[in-house]
Amino acid sequence: MEYIYIGDIVNTHGIKGEIRILSNFKYKNLVFKPNFKIYIGKEKTQEIISSYRQHKNYDMICLNSYNNINQVLKYKGKPVYINRLDLNVPYLNSDLINFTVYNKNKEIGKLTNVREIKDKEFLVINNKILIPNIDRFVKKIDLNNKKIIIETIKGMLDED
Repeated sequence: MEYIYIGDIVNTHGIKGEIRILSNFKYKNLVFKPNFKIYIGKEKTQEIISSYRQHKNYDMICLNSYNNINQVLKYKGKPVYINRLDLNVPYLNSDLINFTVYNKNKEIGKLTNVREIKDKEFLVINNKILIPNIDRFVKKIDLNNKKIIIETIKGMLDED
């Protein structure tokens, strides 16, 4: 099983066992839903989500079999994970690290990171070049050949 970190339990909410999670996970909409399995803490204790709602910057969940704050206090401050196989997406950003990046058929380097800056995602190439991760610039991600095809505009790269 491959575990993926999705956030931290920062507190409880109310007396009925609701849990407050702080998460920046890209695919929250696929995870935070009833009957989805999550794994809590370094022990990776399996739990099943029974309900979900958003509240301010937090993802609020209740777990099956818990209906009291005293039952969920043990999870306060613990990380939350999911099983990679339970997530039905073709790839995660972490899968793209070390892919070769091409601009207009010319190799410009390797993807070294994917960063989020003010709710916007950027591809980091060779630890220095930032390309917004939007369809306007990222034209194709070839998982089989480990390539990312981008198309920049004048001024984005030093050689433009």
